[in-house]
Amino acid sequence: MNFEIFLATAPGLENALYDEVKGKAFKQVKVVKGGVTIKGGWPEVWRANLWIRGASRILARVASFRVQHLSQLDMRAREIVWGDILHPHIPFRVEASCAKSRIYHSGAAAERVEKAICETLRAKSAPDADVTVMVRIDRDICTISVDTSGDLLHKRGFKAHVNKAPMRENMAALFLQQCGYKGTEPIYDPMCGSGTFVIEAAEIAARLNPGRARHFAFEKLVTFDPAEWDKMRSVTRQANDDVHFYGSDRDEGAIKMSADNAARAGVSAYTTFTQQSISDITPPCDSAGLIILNPPYGTRIGESKKLTPLYQSIGNVLRSNFTGWRVGIITSDATLAKATKLPFLPTGEPIQHGGIRINLYQTDALA
Repeated sequence: MNFEIFLATAPGLENALYDEVKGKAFKQVKVVKGGVTIKGGWPEVWRANLWIRGASRILARVASFRVQHLSQLDMRAREIVWGDILHPHIPFRVEASCAKSRIYHSGAAAERVEKAICETLRAKSAPDADVTVMVRIDRDICTISVDTSGDLLHKRGFKAHVNKAPMRENMAALFLQQCGYKGTEPIYDPMCGSGTFVIEAAEIAARLNPGRARHFAFEKLVTFDPAEWDKMRSVTRQANDDVHFYGSDRDEGAIKMSADNAARAGVSAYTTFTQQSISDITPPCDSAGLIILNPPYGTRIGESKKLTPLYQSIGNVLRSNFTGWRVGIITSDATLAKATKLPFLPTGEPIQHGGIRINLYQTDALA
């Protein structure tokens, strides 16, 4: 089979995801709203889930057609050979969305597709099923997909604990990429929280696949080949052992959390975490690299002013102590970014993160 595969990401990061996917030799890569598409078969679905760091979910698009009323949707859904995709003995569920279409009731659309699958496949649906069929009706075009990921892909399987408002791993990977990181230079996060940036950078240098230790929804589909999947996962690549990654935080609990997460990810040998206030930081190694951090940012009126001293302190210490290092700061507030007085390059498109529009502010090497 050869079909369209959709790799979702946070709005605003589509071009960054395109660069990653294109670099992994997938075919017919195109930027679309909310992600990128590729063309391929089920092995490409498995590889994308295993390899791609910046995607949040991967959908196999199994059918697309024009539809204007529910009876037509029911008929077209029954034409899909569900037995080639779903197991009759494994429960499934259907999620639907409708926009600018004659079929406007998403619940009714989901019910029609669910009934069509149940009756043609003699399968059972369940609200908590691991296998999800997704129906999107946009401008009277219905696209039916199977969610091949299951849990969102930022859940690598290593973080037992996270701090408040953590950066998702898939977004962290794309921010590192946008800062020019290729796995060959030191990374330092002086507000590391649960260690996301540091661990993600270390995994890239160690050439570890992000999906190496978790399960995926595609393992419950008819198309799954356990032997081929084990073979795919067993491939290892030469790590870059000449680079190290550093995190610090003023909170002792955050440092323990980061070190524990790094151990579970298998990158303890590449990482060092120390308890330190932002005002006291100095370069953790002799060679300059990339400093990347995700400081708190105000989301309510008045919070921004309270955070200004923190951003001023960040800017002062980086300008004074980190000559030659590049900087990347993620924040939602341009005023707070400006408070650092760092020489930021022009910013790109804002990125949606948890209902907040954030930006990556980055510099060239500090003089």
